Amino acid sequence: MIGLKRTMSEEKSKLVYSTGKFISRKERPVEDSIKPTLDPSHQKVIVRLDRKRRGGKSVTVIEGLLIPIKDMEALLKRLKAGLGTGGTVKDSSVEIQGDHCDTLIAALANMGYRPKRSGS
Repeated sequence: MIGLKRTMSEEKSKLVYSTGKFISRKERPVEDSIKPTLDPSHQKVIVRLDRKRRGGKSVTVIEGLLIPIKDMEALLKRLKAGLGTGGTVKDSSVEIQGDHCDTLIAALANMGYRPKRSGS
């Protein structure tokens, strides 16, 4: 151990196996699986009212949006501001508090989507 020089320069790396290529812990590899988004008029968007597992509260769910999560969150923010209500992004759907199916269908149609209402 006397003649060995230890180098732990990259923030005390926990390197176990190396192929010679070093990727910093701060740097993330570029995702190759980034899918281009479809044109809004070609997406199958479903708007439905849901009351299950919510204690009787109504939630309007928008499903079928094929856009990245960041764009989905921006869309949610825009819709919440227009309706004056709360909401969230869960999995690949957008949930808006309350019964706003007709208003959301009109708003999505103005954005270029072709939404359809599901349920009664």
